[in-house]
Amino acid sequence: MTSRLNRLAVALLATALATLGVTVANPSPASAAMTICYNTSQAGSYAGTANQAASIWNNATVNLTLSANCGSNLRIYQITGGGSYAVRTSLGNGRVYIDTQQAAQYSPLRIMTHEIGHILGLPDNYNGNCSLLMSGGSAGTSCTNPYPSTAEANRVSNLFAGTFSATDRSADIFRDSWPSALTSVS
Repeated sequence: MTSRLNRLAVALLATALATLGVTVANPSPASAAMTICYNTSQAGSYAGTANQAASIWNNATVNLTLSANCGSNLRIYQITGGGSYAVRTSLGNGRVYIDTQQAAQYSPLRIMTHEIGHILGLPDNYNGNCSLLMSGGSAGTSCTNPYPSTAEANRVSNLFAGTFSATDRSADIFRDSWPSALTSVS
């Protein structure tokens, strides 16, 4: 009987607060997803690519959800020249820059998913293995794989579950994931 009265009291309180426009966050288990709001207002022609990359990360991981244009934890920019790169200010927060010149040579979706991977806490891995997303441009222009490996996805899930130390979540700048623009040989 007491349990039923407690549930009724909580339901009435939630209804009253909702009527006033107040949202009450339900204390949830540790496995609840953190939402990272990404902003594509400066992404130009890569806004759709950002949405595809977010979907890839959402499907590959637990403990986080990337959601479009609900805020600005992550800002995505289209640039020309200088290379694609990411600036992580903290875990899940930062900026991604997609270089149109590189995106004309490498898979734009792979670049976008890779750079977002930095914001989500992953470092570069220059081993040239196309099956590893974080190998970046070292896998060559023929590599179009935009999907994180199971190990990469698990690491991100673990970071957002809080199972890694704060040093894994610190600010960093990730440049040179993609070789400079290719030049033709005369």
